[in-house]
Amino acid sequence: MADLQREVDAYISQFKEGYFSPLSMLARMSEEVGELAREVNHHYGEKPKKADEADNSIEMELGDILFIVICFANSLGIDLAEAHDRVMNKFNTRDADRWTRKNVEP
Repeated sequence: MADLQREVDAYISQFKEGYFSPLSMLARMSEEVGELAREVNHHYGEKPKKADEADNSIEMELGDILFIVICFANSLGIDLAEAHDRVMNKFNTRDADRWTRKNVEP
């Protein structure tokens, strides 16, 4: 994750504008999630694409979301690997018995 954060920072750092403000990034993230929802709906839902619509993919939309999440974290000085570890600890403790586990055969 640190490599991804450095790569995105190197990309953004070459531009005078730098990172957008947190509010602008949140708006951009919302836009990207909407684009992902549209692709999921086209692929799995009842709304097929129009013939003249661009051929985007779920994979690319997830990539766009990952990029903006990394930008958001970088702009706020957040280490995403550390954030991930803290969240996984929360799930492994607070939610340890929340879901039905699969039977694991020895």
